Amino acid sequence: MEIHQVNAKQGLQWILSGFYLFAKAPLAWVFVCFTLMLIAVTIALIPLLGQFIFTLVSPIFLAGIMLGCKDMEQGKPLEIAHLFAAFKSNVAPLITIGGIYLIGQVLIIGLVMLIGGSQMTDMMLYGKRVDETELMGVMSSFLTSILLALTLSIPLMMASWFSPLLVVFHNVEPIPAMQKSFFACLKNIIPFQIYGVILIILTIISVMPYGVGLVVLIPTIFASIYVSYKDIFLGEPIRFKNADTQPDFQKANWSHVAKESDARESNKKTEAETSSENPLKELDELVECAQCHLRIPRHEAIADKDHYFCNEKHRQQHQAAQQTEE
Repeated sequence: MEIHQVNAKQGLQWILSGFYLFAKAPLAWVFVCFTLMLIAVTIALIPLLGQFIFTLVSPIFLAGIMLGCKDMEQGKPLEIAHLFAAFKSNVAPLITIGGIYLIGQVLIIGLVMLIGGSQMTDMMLYGKRVDETELMGVMSSFLTSILLALTLSIPLMMASWFSPLLVVFHNVEPIPAMQKSFFACLKNIIPFQIYGVILIILTIISVMPYGVGLVVLIPTIFASIYVSYKDIFLGEPIRFKNADTQPDFQKANWSHVAKESDARESNKKTEAETSSENPLKELDELVECAQCHLRIPRHEAIADKDHYFCNEKHRQQHQAAQQTEE
């Protein structure tokens, strides 16, 4: 699996394409994200273990949302069921990713508390006041701890960013998936820096009006993860049509059948448009390709006995299939 290095401007394009994916089904996205938030709050009510449990299963929910993005790209609707789709397969690898992330977070928090000392811990957890003479030392330890936490959390987040997608889409094992995710983010560090800065700005703007903007921002972030995955691992960024009609995005070629289906639909649309623009073109009889069943004008087709083909490759494939049957 090749890791592509993309241009720096793609950091912005991921967010724009993510918003477009959200705009395709805004109500469905809001319901999915609200359900996920409700699940997180419910699990957090479990004493002591609630936050740990949700961290373990969060890659499964993320993988389900990514499956929903893939279905949306293929023209299918986004549903609440997508949130639980990854529970049907790859559960153990996804929980393993969640477990590794959880262990990393616990170790980072423990290291921060160790460096910060008992005074900073008491002040943060119990609200204990400190003397003015001790405040400078506590603040110095606090800043050092925060910088250390950020330094260690960023690589952990990089390793977890794409790993659920690699597991659910490519059946990659958890450890190799996290390694590929880390190096993919590292190879595209500049686009991700732009992506992160823009998200920070958008988060600040979204929180200002009583957090209403988060209703749009959170689904956009989820969708942008899928867009960045396609861009970096598949080399297939979502592209918008440069037409005067309503914009749409390019469908990924996930299967040969889907590709041929899209080609047939496109050909039918072209026939309808050209027929309405010039009625004389209807006089050109259409024939059907014996291999892919596309309808094309007779004068553009390749004739072979009683069959017609849209190109030479399909004619050869059809002949080979007949010889195999014989």
